[in-house]
Amino acid sequence: MLPIASSLITTFQAIVLGALQGVSELFPISSLGHTVIFPNLFGWGNIVKWQSQPESPWLAFIVMLHVGSAVGLLIYFWRDWVEIVKAFFATLGKRRVETSTERLAWLIICASIPTGILGIALEHVARVATATPEIASVFLVVNGLVLFTAQRLATRQEVRSLARREGAKRDGGRVLETLEYREAAGLGVAQSGGLIAGISRDGMVMAAGLARGLDNADAARFSFLLATPIILAAGLYKLPDLTGSNGNGVRGYALLAAVAAAVAAVFTVHFLSRYFKRGNLIPFAVYCVVFGLAMVIYNA
Repeated sequence: MLPIASSLITTFQAIVLGALQGVSELFPISSLGHTVIFPNLFGWGNIVKWQSQPESPWLAFIVMLHVGSAVGLLIYFWRDWVEIVKAFFATLGKRRVETSTERLAWLIICASIPTGILGIALEHVARVATATPEIASVFLVVNGLVLFTAQRLATRQEVRSLARREGAKRDGGRVLETLEYREAAGLGVAQSGGLIAGISRDGMVMAAGLARGLDNADAARFSFLLATPIILAAGLYKLPDLTGSNGNGVRGYALLAAVAAAVAAVFTVHFLSRYFKRGNLIPFAVYCVVFGLAMVIYNA
């Protein structure tokens, strides 16, 4: 049984941060940015104190938040992942790609490779450099401007022409499985922007997907599928931070936060999967710019 509070974090704070992670990880509004900004906004000095430290329990806590988000995505997309994994092994057996699911499996692999490499190389540097409310607020504004620009550019004639040339759906968007492997790798590079607090990994993938002619629904679906192995792998890679000395005093709270993140992620991805069938990125862009500017002023 968890105590009500420790010197590092309280039960209430763990639940709030977990739920915040599950929502903001999938909304294109930067989960890392919000978990950096909100403790300062709420006056949670105990958390703010160890957020910006190079080696602290904060990293161990964040590990479990991300694992929780990935578990939520796996729960929601488990049928898709069963088919994708089966398709991947089928291609190994016959040494060719024939179906759309088989191609989707390799698109995810091609996109994951640059994300993994850049994540290993730059994660620590980016986190230490940007894990302050002031910097995260500025990049949240940048994130909003990128989302707004991508949505506006998606209606331009050259993007629509690309969609028609590569194979368009009835609504004019490009069919997801027509992406080239090099284009998928480009989306993986875009996802690496999420290493910066304030920049959304899903938002960058959606923006890059729109630029390549995908509609909002397919851009969002690919971002969710791509995020699952990346977030889970990053969490497992950093798991020693939780099991080691840095995890002392936060393990139970981290597990509680992970459960909250997983539950929130299931509901969030269900909502967004329905929303992006008709909606677009503009509301999220406006939120990021307005909230980001407000936090810049507040933190100043």
